[in-house]
Amino acid sequence: MPIMNYYIIYKPYKMISQFTSSHKKKCLDLLNFDFPKDVYPLGRLDENSEGLLILTNDKKLNYKLLNPEFEHNRIYLVQLQGVINNEALKQLEKGVTIALDDGPYTTKPCKVKQVKKPENLPPRGHPISDRLPTSWIELTLTEGKYHQVRKMTAGVGFPCLRLIRTAIEDLRLENMQPSEVREIKQSAIYKKLHILQKDELKQDQH
Repeated sequence: MPIMNYYIIYKPYKMISQFTSSHKKKCLDLLNFDFPKDVYPLGRLDENSEGLLILTNDKKLNYKLLNPEFEHNRIYLVQLQGVINNEALKQLEKGVTIALDDGPYTTKPCKVKQVKKPENLPPRGHPISDRLPTSWIELTLTEGKYHQVRKMTAGVGFPCLRLIRTAIEDLRLENMQPSEVREIKQSAIYKKLHILQKDELKQDQH
């Protein structure tokens, strides 16, 4: 039986979520860690996004986490251009029509709240001017369309300046820093991601 490996990383700004690139972009192989060769990222954060990324060779976890049927909560901390208002917050919660390759798509209802700028936040790779009026929200989604968060906030008039995924279910960045890697046990990651509970719930519904 193959050995299953599980890691969480804080993917830094301006790094792509893969180990190699044909376009000379910064890749995961620049992280100061010797990963097993069969490990790969579950899902992706785009180059300009930061935060929590899971790496594993567990195909079951890959299916359970990325299958939209299971609706795992993904929490994002978002810095916006401009000071967001209640109308825009309500629209984000209700759903926003965004453009995808196969046509317009209305996002599912989600949770959103305005928050203060977090303390002790790691500096961004390219600093954002303090003279620019900005605001912060915490956004919880159960889906992950291409550039969804950026398209949603732009769609309500507040472009995304900084995007950090802070959690997937109960698996959190906590005090991790950009480029940091942590190994985690299978029992712990399955528990934090509520994988078993969600499996049982789906079985009960069928």
